[in-house]
Amino acid sequence: MSDQEIVIVGSGLAGLRAAERLRERGFDGYITMVGDEPGKPYNRPPLSKQVLMGKMRESELGFQTFTHLGVELRSGLRAVGLDAGEHRVDLDSGESLYYDGLVIASGVEAVRMPGAPEHDDRVMVLRTLADCQALDRHMRGAKRVAIIGGGFIGCEVAATARYRSLAVTLIDRAPVLLHRVLGRQLGGALTEVHRRAGVDVRSGVAVERWTTSRAGVHLELSDGSDVLADLVLVAIGTRPAVSWLEGTPGVDLADGVLCDETCHVVGLNHVVAAGDVARWPNLRFDRAPRRVEHWINAVEMARAAADSLLDGRAKTQPFTPVPRFWSEQHGIKIQSVGMPVLGERIALVEGDVAKQSFVAAYLRGPRLVGVIGFNSARSVLDCAPAVEAANTEPIPEAGAISPFRAASGSRHQGIAARERARLPRTGSSGPALPAPAASPHRSRLASYYGDSAAPHRWEPVARSV
Repeated sequence: MSDQEIVIVGSGLAGLRAAERLRERGFDGYITMVGDEPGKPYNRPPLSKQVLMGKMRESELGFQTFTHLGVELRSGLRAVGLDAGEHRVDLDSGESLYYDGLVIASGVEAVRMPGAPEHDDRVMVLRTLADCQALDRHMRGAKRVAIIGGGFIGCEVAATARYRSLAVTLIDRAPVLLHRVLGRQLGGALTEVHRRAGVDVRSGVAVERWTTSRAGVHLELSDGSDVLADLVLVAIGTRPAVSWLEGTPGVDLADGVLCDETCHVVGLNHVVAAGDVARWPNLRFDRAPRRVEHWINAVEMARAAADSLLDGRAKTQPFTPVPRFWSEQHGIKIQSVGMPVLGERIALVEGDVAKQSFVAAYLRGPRLVGVIGFNSARSVLDCAPAVEAANTEPIPEAGAISPFRAASGSRHQGIAARERARLPRTGSSGPALPAPAASPHRSRLASYYGDSAAPHRWEPVARSV
């Protein structure tokens, strides 16, 4: 067994899958995972949907693992500092963890709204299981719910509240719901879905004043209207959980942890990042570093980051996924492949927007950069190969040897082994899983896209971005 230690800061999906991949690759040293929530990692997306609807129990939120992890989970502890020179992570308990390799998977936290009366327990956010439990309790005694923010969480909770027969007012600064992701036209279609379901959508307005009383929470809006609610959910977005990294020399924390194309953190050695907290250039699409806050990306990036940590920066291939996401609102399943946010115009591929069943392609110049479908799961899946083909992968660079070894039996004593307290722990490796088979589905977009500069069966329509 190796004496090296890898520390993972973050016990969510990305942290778990990084640990799993390290074991799959044969790393047999110590793995310590630090998480600020109590308990084991759990699945967050159902919190705004199935759990609040009563269709999923909290006990069903846990993740299945596919190999023995041999991980020491330090739950209920928060990382408060990093000394990269000493290879040390400091915890709020006063303890320090020394590492030979570090995975930053600390995720994001809910953005708080300036001026909101956070002292009032009727004003809430939704990020954690504890948040979900509190929201569920308040929903049981509520009749009127106000939601501030027309992003994924706001829209999904609005749909859930209507499922629970609550009166819902959804307030958003943007002209349509999910404007940044869908654009004006498809965002308008989603806004209509919510209105037909009975949601009072107040778009293009902001909250200017809050007043609380025994009667409820009173919101005065910028258009002169007002809303009285029994509870208010603030869902105006998230921000990367990077406060514990502030002051670390050489690290760019503007909108997350800046990484290179291989998930290695720029400015640090033997440190990678994965999931919602990581900002990196996906060279399949362009060279601009971005964060991708989606479930599938957290899984894929965690596995890539683990590979990068073991293989070394120069030897590792760039992480160039084709992102995917899904959401369900009022029975409408929304699915996406690629990077629609990069699109300059939209083209209808199939279906009817008015019937809430369609597929739309997002183009940047002549290049297909993404596809979004409403109630068209199979068609979106069939479009994925065309998105991949239109955005080619970069050529990987040959590189150097990593200081980490996947082979068992090594007796090298790493930094963490020299410094950490001698506590009884175990670490073991599990068998590697076979690579998943390629999708057998043939792309429907091939007949549209072909070799031409623009798809001949699409009707381009302007997109406001």
